[in-house]
Amino acid sequence: MWVDSSDYEQALERAWEHTREWLRTLPGRPVRPSNTADDITEIFGGPLPDGGLDAAAVIDFLAKHAEPGLMAIQSGRFFGWVMGGTIPAAMAADWMVSAWDQNTGLRFATPATAGIEEAAGQWLLGLLGLPGESDVGFATGASMANFTALAAARWRQLTSAGWDVNAGGLQGAPRLRVLVGAERHESLDMALRFLGLGAPDVVPSDNQGRIDPAALRRALEEGSGPRPTIVCLQAGNLHSGAFDPFPEAISAAKEHDAWVHVDGAFGLWAAAVPELRHLTDGVELADSWGTDAHKTLNVPYDAGIVAVRDVAALRSAIGMHAEYLMHDDHGPGDPMEKVPELSRRARGVPVWAALRSLGRDGVRQLVAGRAGCAAELARRLAEVPGVEVLNDVVFTQLSLAFGTDGRTRAVTDYIMADGRVWMSGSRWQGRDILRVSVTNWSTDSDDLDIAVQAIKDALRATV
Repeated sequence: MWVDSSDYEQALERAWEHTREWLRTLPGRPVRPSNTADDITEIFGGPLPDGGLDAAAVIDFLAKHAEPGLMAIQSGRFFGWVMGGTIPAAMAADWMVSAWDQNTGLRFATPATAGIEEAAGQWLLGLLGLPGESDVGFATGASMANFTALAAARWRQLTSAGWDVNAGGLQGAPRLRVLVGAERHESLDMALRFLGLGAPDVVPSDNQGRIDPAALRRALEEGSGPRPTIVCLQAGNLHSGAFDPFPEAISAAKEHDAWVHVDGAFGLWAAAVPELRHLTDGVELADSWGTDAHKTLNVPYDAGIVAVRDVAALRSAIGMHAEYLMHDDHGPGDPMEKVPELSRRARGVPVWAALRSLGRDGVRQLVAGRAGCAAELARRLAEVPGVEVLNDVVFTQLSLAFGTDGRTRAVTDYIMADGRVWMSGSRWQGRDILRVSVTNWSTDSDDLDIAVQAIKDALRATV
């Protein structure tokens, strides 16, 4: 049956109207949702009706009844976890990706989206100062970017040890050692578990969460004889924003022929800012890198990025060949050789749109602006009696405490219930904390005013 474009128009028009209203109300709406997941399931669930519903009516129902359960993550007052909003060009490009419906796995089949992703990949390598010969893939998020890079690392290190992991699996393979800092993100452990590598060896970190390079060197020297090794470093600690000392750590790793992977989920973007680039000095000496454009670059979700210097290792670990697939055997390789999925949306297109919209100067201003807001917020909060800023604020993260753990938990509960801002609780360096991440592109001085006042009110309410 031929489908006319007019069949889509009413539903898309309704979606646009509801989206415009959502965006219009963001500046003034509470950040926290008012309904629970159970509330929403009750409305949307129950037996599936026998009859269908007009597409526009579906969109109206969706918008009306989902709205109370939506968190205003795009608000400039959202400081939870490490989540950015969505800049206009990236959001619009993401809509077009859905309309185009291109399965971006093969250059031959979907040349437009594959070519756009290749362009975005080259821009990213240049912007972040990474080796230009590296392969770039677009994964679902930072977790799968880390997984992909570590799969390449596993392939290379075991191949160098004389073991074909693709043919023989891990049973009987040489034991592969993985070293991580004590304050790495847990997604690294998850990726290692997925890869069958088990728990890593943990190296001590300092009071800002940076790996101790001397302790790393000692750990690398332990044991008898050479062992296939992977070292995982971090660009941007979740609690402090601190960066591992890359030159010293990578030098120690390379003396032992280790593969070095850098988890730069949000912090790798500091390399795009001349005033912050010192934080990432030496990061280009690693072998692989993972980041997430939905964080610091502020594009829609589903925007992980993996870069691997060793192209053969990545494509051998991740790629597959089948008779029915029309591969491009020359040039930059097919997208399906760089991330695990065969079927996927063109998730690199919104990244390209964001980069082209901002330009090099705009990316610099975006990243520097978030770090500047974090520094300003830390300065202002440090002047409030009862507030402790526990970390050196070098990038976009703050860790706050309010005396005892009990008081900190009470302040956190107040903040989350109040709804003016969203800041998430955590535990760091043996203390309960309120963790603040300044990641949203729209956060400005007015949002900082509200954040400071919300914390002052929380302190008064929890005496």
